[in-house]
Amino acid sequence: MRTTIFFLLFLTLFCVNADAATFEIRNNCPFTVWAAAVPGGGRRLNRNEVWWLWVNPGTTAARIWARTNCNFDGSGRGRCQTGDCGGLLQCRGYGAPPNTLAEFALNQWNNLDFFDISLVDGFNVPMEFSPTSGGCRGIRCTGDINGQCPNELRAAGGCNNPCTVYRSDQYCCNSGNCGPTGYSRFFKDRCRDAYSYPKDDPSSTFTCPGGANYKVVFCP
Repeated sequence: MRTTIFFLLFLTLFCVNADAATFEIRNNCPFTVWAAAVPGGGRRLNRNEVWWLWVNPGTTAARIWARTNCNFDGSGRGRCQTGDCGGLLQCRGYGAPPNTLAEFALNQWNNLDFFDISLVDGFNVPMEFSPTSGGCRGIRCTGDINGQCPNELRAAGGCNNPCTVYRSDQYCCNSGNCGPTGYSRFFKDRCRDAYSYPKDDPSSTFTCPGGANYKVVFCP
């Protein structure tokens, strides 16, 4: 009876996740990061370690990011210098700026996946976000943003987006009406494929046929 129950449980999980997209999350940084994902939770990744995620089709508003300089206790509670998600190892919500974001929505309009790298919450580590199937181009953000960050945007462990610092409609687009600024051009010049401000859609949103798999690499 117990064997039968375990087999049925396995079969159920397999059927639920058979069409899930596979995400390979790899840390190539010369330091430890604490990878985070919504949905997905979080995991410590030492250099060259990989975390595999399976994300169900139809998932929207999903994010993957790196947290840095974290300290968690045995219960999974603590704090990170960048990307902290409410002091939890297993993230249930988005991270605190500054953090470089891999964002995606799966199997949306015309059965396309939409994906991007966003600097709207600032920057903490370089990132690559690439399909590993489907024949689609990948995107990267590897500019020296932390080293060249304007003084007024500097933060411990990263570089803030101006919205985080100034909270104004000009930078946050709260009214839906905003354009590029000197600050957004600073980010765009160093990461051409990435969102540099909230309305930076035409050059920053990428698609791949639904059913593709992906990799996210920190410090590619």
